[in-house]
Amino acid sequence: MTSSTTKPRLLVTELWALGDLVLGTSFLRAAVEKYDVTILAKPYAEELRPRFWPDVKVVPFMAPWTAFRRKYHLLSWPWREMFRLARVLRSARYDVAASARWDPRNHLLLALSGAGQRFGFPRLGSRIFLTHPLVRPDVEAHRYEYWRALGKALGLELPPRKNMAIFPAGCAGERQILVHSGAAQPVRVWPLENYRQLIARLRQKQFHVQVACDPNQRDWWLQNGESNVATPRNVTELITLVDQARGFIGNDSGPGHLAAFAGVPTFTLFGPQLPEWFAPVHPAAQWTEGKACPYKPCSDYCRFAQPICLTGWSEPEIWARIEPFVQKLEGHG
Repeated sequence: MTSSTTKPRLLVTELWALGDLVLGTSFLRAAVEKYDVTILAKPYAEELRPRFWPDVKVVPFMAPWTAFRRKYHLLSWPWREMFRLARVLRSARYDVAASARWDPRNHLLLALSGAGQRFGFPRLGSRIFLTHPLVRPDVEAHRYEYWRALGKALGLELPPRKNMAIFPAGCAGERQILVHSGAAQPVRVWPLENYRQLIARLRQKQFHVQVACDPNQRDWWLQNGESNVATPRNVTELITLVDQARGFIGNDSGPGHLAAFAGVPTFTLFGPQLPEWFAPVHPAAQWTEGKACPYKPCSDYCRFAQPICLTGWSEPEIWARIEPFVQKLEGHG
């Protein structure tokens, strides 16, 4: 293998959520064989690095345009930090810069890096920032296919999604299921009372269930009798919980993608987004699609008081789909 000192330097940007970053794992692992790789991402990328891509350097950055609200209040943007970041990227002298997201703001960052070759999927005139504009995958393609297409352009061979490599820790507890009731946005959260009923069923079947949740859900669980609820404060604590599980049940969210790449079969309750775009990539992953809605996919901005695509699923309906999934888990181990 060529020594890292002679490899071309590659900058990769993925500034959005945990699930988006985890889906880039196979690309990053392939890229380090050919490039000296740095990823520009949210700070928790440093927590993912030791487990999933230890040879990748991380430059942390919280891009203001990735916020869910007030993202275009330009006066509140951290301009001083952004100018400093541009200087840091340019001083690193990257040979190649790449983005798997069709986002003009990412492409501007690629240009500001000064890299001589810049790969990405152009949108809204961002072709001017790219030396190698790429053709987007089919509109119905899974998010992972963008990483595959980017890899192909850079001379990297990524496996098809059905042959995805996973990286298990191998310490899952017997019959333990991790149920995570949180999600980045409320419209992706199945009602907590439904989760409580589902967990009761699992325990009746003699499964050990570890409940995990977001901080704003913790009091609800405590008040409803779940004394051992876990509330991971960071990605490292979430990885620890995942490594103790034989199966994962949760909403369309980052923890599910993390579990899948950590080798844990997942069952995902989808709402406003589409499984064909964002299903976790574990070969044993299963899911239920959100109920019919004329506005799907709606990018987390629901037109109704409740996300009927998700809240419309009753607990008995979901149990009928999850029961075969958990029965299969008894054969894993």
